[in-house]
Amino acid sequence: MIRDFKDLLIWQKGMLIAEQCYLLTKDFPREEIYGIVSQIRRASVSIPANISEGYGRNSKGDYIRFLNIAKGSVNELENHLLLSKRLKLCESKDANNIINLLQEETKMIISLIKKLSS
Repeated sequence: MIRDFKDLLIWQKGMLIAEQCYLLTKDFPREEIYGIVSQIRRASVSIPANISEGYGRNSKGDYIRFLNIAKGSVNELENHLLLSKRLKLCESKDANNIINLLQEETKMIISLIKKLSS
């Protein structure tokens, strides 16, 4: 039973992604704290934040709009993780674990958008 946004699996996975991104970037070089670290953390937090904000809106249209914003943040975050791998700022396997979660999250977002649109 869904009583509020915290009961949504899509939000829970988004929170897991954000948590994993914070742990991943903890050991990035100090000079990247205002660069890629900030970008990764901001994009990762944006995913569950937009899911919860959309859920709290009073219309399906608004909810769908916020889900699309979350989907955009998923893509942005994947881009930052791919760049981090290229620059060898992190272990490929660690970034790939998060990218796999992002792929699952994308499927969940698309599925929920379709369900809300029908």
